[in-house]
Amino acid sequence: MNIENLGKTVTLAHGAGGRQTSELIDSVFKAHFTNPYFTADDAAVLEAPKGRIAMTTDGFIVSPQFFPGGNIGKLSICGTVNDLACMGAEPLYLSCAFVIEEGFPMDKLEEIASAMELTAKEAGVKIVSGDTKVAGRGQVDGVFITTTGVGRILEGVNTSGALAKPGDVVIVSGDVGRHGCTIMLQREDFGIEADVTSDCAPLWNTVKAMLEVSKDIHVIRDATRGGVGTVLYEITGQSNVGIHIKATDIPVDPKVKGVCGMLGLEPLYLACEGRLVIIAPESESEKILGVLRSMPYSGNAAVIGRVTEDHPGRVIMETEIGSETILSQPGGELLPRIC
Repeated sequence: MNIENLGKTVTLAHGAGGRQTSELIDSVFKAHFTNPYFTADDAAVLEAPKGRIAMTTDGFIVSPQFFPGGNIGKLSICGTVNDLACMGAEPLYLSCAFVIEEGFPMDKLEEIASAMELTAKEAGVKIVSGDTKVAGRGQVDGVFITTTGVGRILEGVNTSGALAKPGDVVIVSGDVGRHGCTIMLQREDFGIEADVTSDCAPLWNTVKAMLEVSKDIHVIRDATRGGVGTVLYEITGQSNVGIHIKATDIPVDPKVKGVCGMLGLEPLYLACEGRLVIIAPESESEKILGVLRSMPYSGNAAVIGRVTEDHPGRVIMETEIGSETILSQPGGELLPRIC
């Protein structure tokens, strides 16, 4: 059976557990996710990796579901794969659960599944199980996806937000704030025309290449909700250190900088979906930067600061005019439904 026979939109019958549910799963999800571990049983049976494993779960409710540079399907794979990668874990298996609003276009659902297939293939992860529910109109905003991933931590790797040390350098793997800026422009009518594309990308291959030249990396974080600024504050709290950054060293796309200037926003607080914050000894920085700049999603990686003993729990920024200011810790609601 193909997608044309399912109807133009998702109906409540597609989530009722009967024939229509089986047809939806076979024609949309199984068609894109099939692999030796993908199962129609109640649980997938998997080969257990040797050594330590990492496990993570995440929900995705981005609005709109389609945006320049990706869609909620691509985002759901990237988010979970990148969380595993930040722990030095090779992504192995992934499950996904869909909650779909009655009336959601069937061709859009198929487009989401296709994006998940392509992104999982690039990341080397296998989608092995899932769940599908259909909610009544108005109960869900289009489609929500929850993904859970399991990965094998590479031998000799130990990363955590609690491991930053004074003297370490702070690296970002690329220009910041693009995903948040993209979603904001798609969702709000600011009358601003800017060709901004999300940085949404799976980063395991980037992390793997980095770990092949140096396992002496203390922290790897993906800068999603709240952006790089929030991640830096999380690290200062976990490690009880200060962080000093230079505004002139932070890579920001000129279009993102222009939009932020017009709206009074700080790019450091806008979400990224394909950017890492890396903290490592200064002696390792050139090797790490060399590898990052050779990879597809991190060509403009840069050192933006360093970890200090001073001002524990604070992020201090040297401004473009050379003065120093405390980067305020973000609070309240930060651009809702950003991931």
